[in-house]
Amino acid sequence: MRFHRPVAALLVTLFIAAATATTQGADVPAVAKQKGRLSVAKERFGVMPDGTAVDLYTLTNTNGLRVKMVNRGAAITSVEVPDRAGQTANITLGPDTFERYLAGRSPLGATIGRYANRIAKGRFAIDGVEYTLARNNGPNHLHGGKVGFDRVLWKAEPIQGDGWVGVALSYLSRDGEEGYPGNLAVTVRHTLSEDNELRLAYAATTDKPTCVNLTNHAYWNLAGGGVGDVLDHLVTIHAGEYLPVDAGLIPLGDPKPVKGTPMDFTTPRTIGSRLDQLKGPYDHCYLLSKEPGKDLSLAARVVEPTSGRVMEVLTTQPGVQFYTGNRRGLCLETQHYPDSPNRPSYPSTLLRPGEKYAQVTVHRFKVLIARPVP
Repeated sequence: MRFHRPVAALLVTLFIAAATATTQGADVPAVAKQKGRLSVAKERFGVMPDGTAVDLYTLTNTNGLRVKMVNRGAAITSVEVPDRAGQTANITLGPDTFERYLAGRSPLGATIGRYANRIAKGRFAIDGVEYTLARNNGPNHLHGGKVGFDRVLWKAEPIQGDGWVGVALSYLSRDGEEGYPGNLAVTVRHTLSEDNELRLAYAATTDKPTCVNLTNHAYWNLAGGGVGDVLDHLVTIHAGEYLPVDAGLIPLGDPKPVKGTPMDFTTPRTIGSRLDQLKGPYDHCYLLSKEPGKDLSLAARVVEPTSGRVMEVLTTQPGVQFYTGNRRGLCLETQHYPDSPNRPSYPSTLLRPGEKYAQVTVHRFKVLIARPVP
């Protein structure tokens, strides 16, 4: 039997990794039994009540990974990844039909903006001018307001380069939208590479000073979307500090060390191992320990022991919001800190005319050949 070079190389990698794996496990790039081809395809997903079409884009690489996304909300609807046996499953949560997608209230997999997370009391000031935002989370502003970026239709264009395929999405957020100042031109590029990396590259410019904090709101379950809970997922977060919050999930002030608390994921721990020590779920912003000299550095790593699937998250952002609210999935939302516009000591989210907002987050998928020792 003859194999094409990329497939043969991956099979050799798998053979070597399987031969040398220890009981602690060795991970390799994910590979499925059924190989695909590097491609990006477009099809009709559904039609909005006003008659506007919503399109579905499918990105496929030669290793069996497949990412699906729609232009409403610039939302990821599916990420299909092989396990250690080569069986592929969707590892994100979300509606499986257009009707359920349209009726859903939670922006699963969507691009969040203008400001991900919360702004206290829905207001901030720039250069002495106070702006009042939509208050859609009690007295606070959450995820861009009542109609955030997750609920609008983005312009989309398939793109392709050497060893990757993707979709470039753009949206113009008008001056005053949800209370924010300035016309904000936003682009998000979702690309899937032959190295099994899903890269999200965000960019924005404005014609007035404004605040920007973009992220993606994907829920992950590496056992497969809808397959039980995520309490046995092993999580590592490269952060020595986190932000304690009040009852409204607004930061109380200065960060606190994670050491000696159930917030400590500096070494791999299962999500469920210390939940009984918390008053609620994990829903906290971690202050990432950046790698010296690197803008894009490792933020978190997740391992699902049974399937062997591994997801590494790299980002240029200073923080990551770790959320496990419904236990069926986990979020690792790379972003700036909550309520930063009102906290001068936090990294700034202010964007002025002539400047460019630019952030990158990468989800890298692998397979753990040997099951890790508890």
